Amino acid sequence: MTVKFCSFASGSSGNCYMVKDDNTAILIDAGISGKKIFRALEETETSLDMVEAVLVTHEHTDHVKSLPILTKKLPRAAVYANRATWDEIDRPVAPERRREFITGEDFYIGDFTIRPFAISHDAAEPVGFSIYHGEVQISICTDAGYVGEDILEEIKRADLLLLEANHEKEMLLYGRYPYPLKQRILGDEGHLSNLSCGECLCRIVREQPKERMVMLGHLSRENNTPDVALQAVVNTLEEQEIFVGGQLKLQVARRDERSEVYEL
Repeated sequence: MTVKFCSFASGSSGNCYMVKDDNTAILIDAGISGKKIFRALEETETSLDMVEAVLVTHEHTDHVKSLPILTKKLPRAAVYANRATWDEIDRPVAPERRREFITGEDFYIGDFTIRPFAISHDAAEPVGFSIYHGEVQISICTDAGYVGEDILEEIKRADLLLLEANHEKEMLLYGRYPYPLKQRILGDEGHLSNLSCGECLCRIVREQPKERMVMLGHLSRENNTPDVALQAVVNTLEEQEIFVGGQLKLQVARRDERSEVYEL
């Protein structure tokens, strides 16, 4: 059975992704308007009653903004988050639509196995997700101050990996953000830079050679651009004699537009 992935939006102003097979669709985060999400579902030929779940990485607004409208308009969708995240979500979700997972423990939706893994970010209990379907693995890792060994082990076998490339460090340092915000972004509970993203990919490619699609996600509006992020990551890879093309495909998940639908 074919598994499909689409980024509806990825960036510091809003995030939403979709994974689906022939029977079941799953949304990851809901940080853009309901109107944009429903339009993207229509454009990807995903009926509303196919959506069985919305997985929440953490409680920040750019990840949970549209939970109320989704639970009203999607007839079957339940919202999944860990307990600490539920305690911090400030959006009303009907009790019968709430589901709670334990970070690090697998759970199941249709033919998908979901594995939430811990990440380092300034939220209550933030997670990334690996989503398994047969032999296919899709992993989403954004809003991470750094990629430690546990995360690397989790994501390095992914067939499609969406990995944060939030900022170009020099743009951030010389930009207009106040100093405390710059320090937050650069800290271990902040966001991955283009360089950190590239260095992580170097390790992944060397430790687990395979054909894979990598999407650079959660780009900052102020401190990055798609072209800058892509070139910075390519430069870091090429310094290690790793070249895009062939087994490694590299794309940018845009903040304000839907990606193509990738089939795995």
